Amino acid sequence: MDLKTLCEAFGPSGAEHEVRALIKEAAIKLCDDVSIDRSGNVVARKKGTDARKPSVTFAAHMDEIGFIVTGHTEDGMLRFRPIGGVDPRVVVSKWVALGKDRTKGVIGAMAIHLQTPADRERVLDYDNLFIDIGAKDSKEAEKLCPLGTYAVFDTPYTEFGDGFVAARALDDRVGCLNLLEVLKSDYAGDLCCVFVTQEEVGLRGSQGAAFHIQPDIAIILEGTAGNDLGETPSRFQVVRPGEGVAISFMDHASIADRELFVKMQDVAREQGIPHQIKRAITGGNDAGSFQQTGKGARTCVLSVPCRYIHSGNNVAKLSDIQAQGELARAFLNSL
Repeated sequence: MDLKTLCEAFGPSGAEHEVRALIKEAAIKLCDDVSIDRSGNVVARKKGTDARKPSVTFAAHMDEIGFIVTGHTEDGMLRFRPIGGVDPRVVVSKWVALGKDRTKGVIGAMAIHLQTPADRERVLDYDNLFIDIGAKDSKEAEKLCPLGTYAVFDTPYTEFGDGFVAARALDDRVGCLNLLEVLKSDYAGDLCCVFVTQEEVGLRGSQGAAFHIQPDIAIILEGTAGNDLGETPSRFQVVRPGEGVAISFMDHASIADRELFVKMQDVAREQGIPHQIKRAITGGNDAGSFQQTGKGARTCVLSVPCRYIHSGNNVAKLSDIQAQGELARAFLNSL
């Protein structure tokens, strides 16, 4: 499995089937027990031989942000809403792919030449946006893209510059890729890697997975906002691409287990793995589900810094992606 294949697979929240099929096929080659639960999560298990070892689950989400069709106009345009946190200011003029046939569309808004001064001052809203699929009328538009049709940014995977990559779904296909690497580990305890659904709309898939698995330790592999550019004050620079995997002490969904937080840093230093501390309390991820469900679990989050997250082009450093996988495996081997 390679990152390009994962990033270009269609998988907005609630429609992760294409990503799920790829991951299941890869996981079956690495362990004997691979199942799909009722939430659509891929659960891959390796039974341990040493009951004294803690049970460990690694998790990453398969879904990406996207859009869903909510209506059709008389002139053939599509009304739509975001799936997950997508800033409407970054979507205008972007290509999207819709539905199982990957119908091409362009997100549009009223041309600036036709806007009043008041319009130009007004913040863009999804009520004022549409998707143009080249349909002549509402009947044709509805035939091509009926209500409830999913859409994603139509962005190619591109490696560029000094070891950077741009793709629409680095959050969190980087984590999925590294979970497959974790499955190659020979851990003596019980190991589970779960590829979860619907993280972008409220950590939904991981809630059921956490209740069912109930591990001692849960490590989440994620992408996180890398706002290191321009004149951003240093106190708002959460993480910096190129400085390694980010270890989080707290976000809006969980607080890291202090012992695990310290141990992650110790292991990274011992193994010479580039790492940094996430310097602000932002976002939330599936650690919250594992920490709060059932008996709870000790959690820690390892993130890849991504510029322009939740847009059509996330940008990350390939070395940071590698560091995330290396630290995940090194931590497991240290237990």
